[in-house]
Amino acid sequence: MTVTTQTAPAADPLKPVTKDGGSLVEKILRMRSLGILGALVVLIAVTAATNSSFLSGQSVRDLLLAASIIAVLAVGQTVVMITKNIDLSVGSVLGLSAFAAGSVMKAGSPIVLGILAGIVVGTLCGVFNALLVRYGGVPALVVTLGTMYIFRGIAFFWAGGEQITADEMPGSFLDLGTASVLGLPVLVIVAVIALVGAGIYLGRYRSGRDLYAIGSNGQSAELAGISVGKRTLGAFAFSGAMAGIAGVMFAARFGTVDAAAGTGYELNVIAACVVGGVAVVGGVGTVWGAALGALLLTTINSSLPVLQIDQFWQQAIVGALILIAIAADRIAAVRAAQQLRKRSAHVE
Repeated sequence: MTVTTQTAPAADPLKPVTKDGGSLVEKILRMRSLGILGALVVLIAVTAATNSSFLSGQSVRDLLLAASIIAVLAVGQTVVMITKNIDLSVGSVLGLSAFAAGSVMKAGSPIVLGILAGIVVGTLCGVFNALLVRYGGVPALVVTLGTMYIFRGIAFFWAGGEQITADEMPGSFLDLGTASVLGLPVLVIVAVIALVGAGIYLGRYRSGRDLYAIGSNGQSAELAGISVGKRTLGAFAFSGAMAGIAGVMFAARFGTVDAAAGTGYELNVIAACVVGGVAVVGGVGTVWGAALGALLLTTINSSLPVLQIDQFWQQAIVGALILIAIAADRIAAVRAAQQLRKRSAHVE
């Protein structure tokens, strides 16, 4: 009679375990989230002490609406960055999707078709990025830098120097930009749904966890049987779809759309992700942290003018936050490597 013994599965070397059993990376991300929340509370408190109207109902509403569009873009960007890629075209995709949605509704089509048009255009742009990255053999940074200008050029060609104004879009669509449900703006609810859906997918589904494996080590992920190409295609398509939804939200909120819509958004989105703990080297980060980063940066942009701080310092503060976040990622990587060496020495 043969007796078989079953050994416990080996610990994931990419997630060194701390004394209380938690992942070092997860602990650092939690600490960063607490730091962002602390900075957010202090910033709001100081601004409200300077100008009490900052916490008025309308001010808070405007802040949440502004953050919701960036947060939706950040959700898509997070999924891409986790795979060790980056999408610089999200601002241009937002503008093209917003103009597509506005154009369809301007032609007299139902609101649903206009919304679908924006999402479909965004998704197609994301798929186009994915195909170039996967089969072009060119880094995503370079590819999306090029498509950023291509998509923006298409928007300018389509617009022909004109813009779609509020009186050319259905009033019921524009109401989505101002309507509330139980006191919460509809656009904020859309952002929360996108955030929760992506968070659950990344945290609880195997295909979502595969994205982290790809970002940590693409070759090892492929050897483990993960379809790197398929997952990368899905990540970019999802980012494009999120940019399409953000474009529809942009059109509903502002009511006026032209070819320049969303210009510069890509930098704010990447900054929100990095500040929120999404590593530029891939494999680390959550949509929850990216959303907190989006809220913090939006609050900074709203608070500093109230505090009468020059715009230069607004940009300098955001840049400093990015550098601090990158430094934190580096420290986490060094500590993880040290713990891996200690564990290896102990096993030997």
